[in-house]
Amino acid sequence: MVEERMGDCWSYTKDQFDNLEKHTQWGIEFVEKYTKFVKERSEIETNYAKQIRNLSKKYQPKKNSREEEESKYTFCRAFLTTLNELNDYAGQHEVIAENLTSQIITELSRYLQELKAERKSHFHDGRKAQQHIESSWKQLESCKRRFERDCKEADRAQQYFEKMDADINVTKADVEKARQQAQMRHQMAADSKSDYSAYLQKFNQEQNEHYYTVIPNIFQKLQDMEEKRIDRIGVCMKTFADVDRQVLPIVGKCLDGMTKAAESIEPKTDSKQVVESYKSGFEPPGDVEFEDYGQAMKRTASDTSLSNSRDVKEKPKEKSKGKLWPFIKNKNKLSLKLGSGPEDFSHLPPEQRRKKLQGKIDELNKDIQKEMDQRDALTKMKDVYVKNPQMGDPASVDPRLSEIGQNIEKLQFEVQKFEGWLAEVEERMPSKSDTHRRSGLYETQNNTTVSNNCAQDRERPLSSPDGSYTEEQNSETQVKANINPIPPTSTTPEFDDEFDDEEALPTIGTCKALYPFEGHNEGTISVAEGELLYVIEEDKGDGWTRVRRNEDEEGYVPTSYVEVFLETNAKGAMTYI
Repeated sequence: MVEERMGDCWSYTKDQFDNLEKHTQWGIEFVEKYTKFVKERSEIETNYAKQIRNLSKKYQPKKNSREEEESKYTFCRAFLTTLNELNDYAGQHEVIAENLTSQIITELSRYLQELKAERKSHFHDGRKAQQHIESSWKQLESCKRRFERDCKEADRAQQYFEKMDADINVTKADVEKARQQAQMRHQMAADSKSDYSAYLQKFNQEQNEHYYTVIPNIFQKLQDMEEKRIDRIGVCMKTFADVDRQVLPIVGKCLDGMTKAAESIEPKTDSKQVVESYKSGFEPPGDVEFEDYGQAMKRTASDTSLSNSRDVKEKPKEKSKGKLWPFIKNKNKLSLKLGSGPEDFSHLPPEQRRKKLQGKIDELNKDIQKEMDQRDALTKMKDVYVKNPQMGDPASVDPRLSEIGQNIEKLQFEVQKFEGWLAEVEERMPSKSDTHRRSGLYETQNNTTVSNNCAQDRERPLSSPDGSYTEEQNSETQVKANINPIPPTSTTPEFDDEFDDEEALPTIGTCKALYPFEGHNEGTISVAEGELLYVIEEDKGDGWTRVRRNEDEEGYVPTSYVEVFLETNAKGAMTYI
């Protein structure tokens, strides 16, 4: 009965270990499954953010396109704001993916290794304890069987001695030998009994310790391990929700920005902008006079009508064609494409022609200011050379000064020419003072809006390398912008890529990179420390220098990152002192 009970107990303990092994293995597989789930969620967030960013980039207005011109309308600016906010919204989903990876996936991957090692250690201790008690039981069984065998041998030796002692035919020596043999067997049985008793006491003590101390401790460790695993899964599930909750305020701000952009749309302002952009300045034609059937039809026309914009020396038959109401499309007369039509923009309606002439005058005034700035800089450099001949030859600056003087004279002549055409147009326009005052006020407001937009969206100085300015910006604003350019912000500088279509600029010197520059932003170029490059446009006060590596690679680098060596005789070279 004892042997059967002991066998059942060991079988039960072994079964429990088998069950616990299966359960803990399933727990580890569950952690692995949950880790895989979070990893796939992180990948979804990353791909979603990437698709949202691509969508935002796809619909961003392109440089030198009609979409850029449309940015003056409030609904276009609202859409651009929505795209920018959507880009920030995508960034929050990238944050979710990063936090899921760092706070859950990485932690669970490390914890899994610890959990597997701990589980392996506990079951190793359990198997070791089980093997030890089974070995002790086998030794106890061996002692018991030896004691049983010795007892039987002692009984047989005793019976043999009694039989020999009762037999009268047996010699006394044989009887004595049988008696000694029986005594020896009894002594062996007594020794076996003593060994069996001692080992039995030892086994009972080990067995008691095994079932009441060792095994319960191992089970308790396994239980603690399981509870810790379950608690860790719970914490990760809570973190899974918190990662989303942490970005909700920023996501809300992005959505608020989209709502605010939509609310900023002003239909009346946009319609006024359309009127201002396309109004022709023509007066409506006068009433048609009644004429007899036998006479050619005549029409009274205003001084500023389309018919008067034609050559006054044309024959009467040709005048009838010029008196057509200007709403009739005429591609040759109303073409607004750059470069099409004569230099004085006479092919345009009066109001559009006035704007084009004013924009051309502003552009020329800006070029004059740039030339004057270069002349001032060269004059200062010449004064330095005069005072310090070792720094350079003062005479080397004279050719460039002469060339700049000639350029200024040419530009001033061009300004006078366009101002004459502008005065001619304004004289022909009806109520020109009121119209000009109204349009000037509108242009000022529009320029303020555009300038504010540019300050937010573009961090290049107003005096960009290609000289591109807002077409309707007045000359005073342009001169001030040229004198005090807005320096590029160091966070995310962006550059106009309009110089891509320009002719290759001449080299005005060389430079050596003092520090490495990554050049991730548009319009910049990456350089390595110690690299030699060609300078094609010097720093204009905005902190950036335009360089070229080869025929196809050119861009801007921070002036403080390079050491510039200018060629004093190079065309376009200038120095700010």
